[in-house]
Amino acid sequence: MIFLELVLQNFGPYSGKQVINLNPKIDQETSRPIILLGGMNGGGKTTLMDAIRLALYGPRAQCSTRGNLSYSDFLNQCVNSKTDPVLDTRIELLFEHIENDKPIKYRVVRSWTKNPKDGKDTLGILGDSDTWPDALVNIWDEYIENLLPLGISNLFLFDGEQVKELAEQETPPPVVVDAIRGLLGLELADRLAVDLDILVNRKLKEVGNTKDLENLEEIETRLTQQQEDYQTTGEKLETLKNQVEELEQKQQEAFDKFISEGGKIAAERNQLELQQDTKTAEIEQVRQSMCELAADVLPLALIPNLLTQVQTQGEKEFRHQQVQISKDLLIERDQRLLTWLNQAEISPLQVEQIQLFLVQDVDSLYAKTIQIEAPWLLADDETLSQLDNLIYHLENSQLSAKDKLAILKNKEEEIHTLERQVQTAAAPEDYTKLRQALEAAQNQVVETKANYETIRRRLAELESIIAKSKRELSDYTVENIKHKNSEHIITSAAKVQNTLKIFREKLTLRKLNKLEEEVKNCFLYLLHKSDLVHRITIDTNTFSLLLYDLNGKPVPKHRLSAGEKQLLAIAFLWGLAKVSGHRLPVAIDTPLGRLDSSHRSNLVERYFPSASHQVILLSTDTEIGKKEVETLRENEAIAREYLLKYDSTTRQTTIQPGYFW
Repeated sequence: MIFLELVLQNFGPYSGKQVINLNPKIDQETSRPIILLGGMNGGGKTTLMDAIRLALYGPRAQCSTRGNLSYSDFLNQCVNSKTDPVLDTRIELLFEHIENDKPIKYRVVRSWTKNPKDGKDTLGILGDSDTWPDALVNIWDEYIENLLPLGISNLFLFDGEQVKELAEQETPPPVVVDAIRGLLGLELADRLAVDLDILVNRKLKEVGNTKDLENLEEIETRLTQQQEDYQTTGEKLETLKNQVEELEQKQQEAFDKFISEGGKIAAERNQLELQQDTKTAEIEQVRQSMCELAADVLPLALIPNLLTQVQTQGEKEFRHQQVQISKDLLIERDQRLLTWLNQAEISPLQVEQIQLFLVQDVDSLYAKTIQIEAPWLLADDETLSQLDNLIYHLENSQLSAKDKLAILKNKEEEIHTLERQVQTAAAPEDYTKLRQALEAAQNQVVETKANYETIRRRLAELESIIAKSKRELSDYTVENIKHKNSEHIITSAAKVQNTLKIFREKLTLRKLNKLEEEVKNCFLYLLHKSDLVHRITIDTNTFSLLLYDLNGKPVPKHRLSAGEKQLLAIAFLWGLAKVSGHRLPVAIDTPLGRLDSSHRSNLVERYFPSASHQVILLSTDTEIGKKEVETLRENEAIAREYLLKYDSTTRQTTIQPGYFW
């Protein structure tokens, strides 16, 4: 897995949109592991780490500034103080990983505004094809657990405070213990032991006599109920831990919703029904106009061929009439010409020749216009003109009818949409529901505060009761159930329990041995005193570290300097990350806080370039100073450098290329 890009928009001290290229590749062939980001204290380094966690895990993210805040309050806290409340706050994290032997890129996008709706952000997953796969959004929590489980994320995304806590405590903090248990797979063995107890009890119930069966069932039922009560009570206690503040927020939200949406609910249905009546009236008007068209010339559109034939015939007969008239006029003119010629001094022969020419000329001119068939339409000029006007009017009516049909279709679709909205519109009784919701929220706040302490005491009582019931069930089955068919099951179950216990111990030892070796190697690699520690062991119950020198004598942790303790803590986290088997990026916030120059040099030269294929360092100018950054540059370990420039007057941070030096 590789982080390629982080985009912040109006998040924390980062105003506007700012983009950080996290790709460790310089070009297609060259890759360097370290992405170095420098910034002074309070300049936004921890905010970048929180942004990565928030993008990946959302409400489950273990962000440093969240504390006991509800998720809605935390999102509000993350909005830039100079940002308009209506503008989006946005985080985008682009990463690449191998899926089905192919590199796949996903861009995780979370956005919200001040006082987000329902107290949540909007999650989107953008794939290679620039589409939003809804299915992946719906199962994102399960998907990211397969890539970077939340339980072990602190092994790869950690800060100086976490290292300090791990260095100073004799036993690891709970987050590290949870990560160790997840790596060792101990929960599987515990689950098998519980399942085996259930199987044995079921078999004992099958072979017991009536009296024994009744007693056994009573004990088993009571124990099952007690265990269910314990689990339920534990879940309630965990839920109620932060529920009081969340319920107070919900109470305020319910009040705001009651005020803002009460009038809307009352008017919403009437408004939709009014719109529906208006659209229905508009449809009736369109239909009426279509009836008027149908009462005019539009029905003639059913006989377009006959209309065309009549128009063609009329034009043909009218043209023949015009030709005949022109022919008669020419004949009359020729007659006048001949009369004049006879009066003139022209010989009769010439006049006869001229007459013959004129007759032949007229015949040749009108030979092509002789009408073969007799006229049958006998339409005059006015009738033909009316026919043309009729056809033109018909064409316009057809276009108008087509437009009105389209309008009618659109209006009907709008009616259907309004009908669906009316069906889903808020009913007046929703107003009552809003009021009831507000009252319920107020009652829940009072009730939850009282329940927390009661449930905590009840959980402690159930622990004692369950232990007593288990002893009673065990004594009863051993002393009273002596059936031959049950002996093999009971004996085998006891052997399996012993075997399972041994398996759990050996599994723990085997994996802890590997982890011990990795932690020791990492510690010696980072430490400039190679003879300080010869062996490191990890307690199988508390997971605390025990150090031994070359003579096998314990090295008390208090004998280590503050810097050596911090190196030991980093070696512990490094070893856990190696044993996990996950090839993941490492992000470290303020990593060099209490180290002297020699330890700092070892960490810079040995740990940072080797911690992972991608190492994101967030440092002040006193941690990775001029000397350290020059060393990393000389070793060609840095791919990109950024400076988080904080303006104290505006309390805003901008991201600039380059480091302090």
